[in-house]
Amino acid sequence: MKKLFIVIFLFLAHQCMFAQYKNQYKSEKGLKSGVIETASKQLVLMDKYDVKFYKLDIKAERNTVYISGNVTIKAIVKASQLDTFAFELKDYMTIDSVYINNQKRNFNRAGDDVFVGIPALTNGANVSAQIFYKGMAPNTGAFFSGISCQTSQDWGNQITWTLSESFAAKQWFPVKQSLTDKIDSVYIFVTTSNDNKVGSNGVLTNIVNLPNNKVRYEWKTRYPMVYYLISIAVGKYVDYSIYAHPAGLQDSVLIQNYVYDNPQTLPTYLTDINRTKNFIELYSDLFGMYPFYKEKYGHSLAPLGGGMEHQTMTTLGDFNFYLNCHELSHQWWGDNVTCATWSDIWINEGFASYAEYLAANSLISYQEAQQHMRDFHDNVLQEHDGSVYIPPYMAVDENRIFDGRLSYKKGAAIIHNLRFEVGSDTVFFNIMKQVQIRFKDSTITGLDFKAVAEELSGKNLTDFFNQWYFGEGYPYFYITYSQQNDSLYINVNQLTSANVTPLFKMNVEYKINYNGGDTIVKLYQQANVQTFKIPMNKLVTGIVFDPNNWIINGLVNINRIDENKATNFLIYPNPCSDKLQIYLGSNKSGNYQIRITDISGKEILIKNWFADNSSEIDISNLEKGIYFLQISDGMNKSVQKFIKN
Repeated sequence: MKKLFIVIFLFLAHQCMFAQYKNQYKSEKGLKSGVIETASKQLVLMDKYDVKFYKLDIKAERNTVYISGNVTIKAIVKASQLDTFAFELKDYMTIDSVYINNQKRNFNRAGDDVFVGIPALTNGANVSAQIFYKGMAPNTGAFFSGISCQTSQDWGNQITWTLSESFAAKQWFPVKQSLTDKIDSVYIFVTTSNDNKVGSNGVLTNIVNLPNNKVRYEWKTRYPMVYYLISIAVGKYVDYSIYAHPAGLQDSVLIQNYVYDNPQTLPTYLTDINRTKNFIELYSDLFGMYPFYKEKYGHSLAPLGGGMEHQTMTTLGDFNFYLNCHELSHQWWGDNVTCATWSDIWINEGFASYAEYLAANSLISYQEAQQHMRDFHDNVLQEHDGSVYIPPYMAVDENRIFDGRLSYKKGAAIIHNLRFEVGSDTVFFNIMKQVQIRFKDSTITGLDFKAVAEELSGKNLTDFFNQWYFGEGYPYFYITYSQQNDSLYINVNQLTSANVTPLFKMNVEYKINYNGGDTIVKLYQQANVQTFKIPMNKLVTGIVFDPNNWIINGLVNINRIDENKATNFLIYPNPCSDKLQIYLGSNKSGNYQIRITDISGKEILIKNWFADNSSEIDISNLEKGIYFLQISDGMNKSVQKFIKN
């Protein structure tokens, strides 16, 4: 019942926040209810057909964002009736004409939504739409800009490129923007000046010389693809191609690179480009065979910050180890298997970021990989809240979708933690491979991944996902330990950075150092305060929490309690605002005197106090500042400093 209440509470909270956000969005953007209703109608109409094929036959140059040509969309009706064919295209693009099943049709536009009336088609009928259009998009050069034309500041080359994630495909071609409706095959034909090359998806099947010093590049891909991965890059390039040889594949995988024609560019990036084959071979071993091996992988350089994982041909700003391996890994996580909603962008970005760790561990060193994960953890710890899962009302904001701290770094860190929870690398990587097999050419949510992980690991991962995926924040710990006879007592006090998630139930490793060696034990914490008793007949000299860095955690304070000294104690949290917890050690109780003084030595509080092994003192009435707390049993006394905030 408690879990059900929490779920209901969160759902109602999200609904309230969604309503608030929608009203704010309408106010900020000046949207009228009629436009919203039109957009809703358009989404319903687009859901009535399933896209099977796109053909882009367009003209583009390296020095302009002007686009002209036509796009053919072939689809199958999946509703009982379809009498209006709907698609999206930005209103600054002029539509010259629309043909449905080879018949010219009238159309209406409402902002970016286009509606074409047609004779009614029934379920299972084929529909082919050909849209002739032209126009010039705003050339902002921003990352999520649809189409851009910029000059590289480093190399001087001018490039026109597209980047459609998340909602920008409609800025340069007519489209149905639906994550779950992957396109079975796509042709991308681009006519340009003959001193240009055009990089795109799939296989370059033909280069056709045309009059007036023009040339047409004809790319074709027959792998299913989500709409936002369709791309072009136009510029003066040189083609540098190499091959990868993943184990288990009889043939090789082409790696086709379109590099600026500046004579210094290729020599500068040669080492990093050549490393791509190592990445393909590594990820094919870890995740399953490179999913598009029948076509290619490749890169097209463009003057953007970072990269974009366009299917079979990434667009990127430069070549470096982590950027290259991150974008390549998206071919598995994001392209072959795609997030089913923007709320589940973790499937794309969390796994691609974790692939950075895996590449560093295999191709550089374990030490480098661990430092990379520590950097992820440090970034997550900069703020106290936020979930990896994106509530639907937030999943329209690209800044939230692609939040580097949550979607990327925390997303990667919780996969690393999940690997630890699963407890077997064999099982963990089998999960990764099975997800690629079961959801090949399709889409997946975080809960879909959870179901596969539970099935193959035999573990219930509900707590894990509620805490780390849907929950917020991270745990931090105050730990004391003591040794009596042949037993080690470890008392763990867990606090959390966000009230949304008051407890992280999880396994934790403790490295126990003793004279002559050390040992690692794994303990499962299921309460905020928990004491573990461990058989230990050697003198313990220290304890290290999470020695292999599996878990995101904040402040860890570890102290040894001297059981022979009656007044030895630990205080937490420190700094503290209201209730100061005092831990005296296992099996201690009795009458004590507490004395609190400020930094000048002025006595603030003195009281007699009966305590058991763990008690608390109310300090909510104290002014902010530094204080000293003394505990005395009449014979012994101990003092510790604390901060009231």
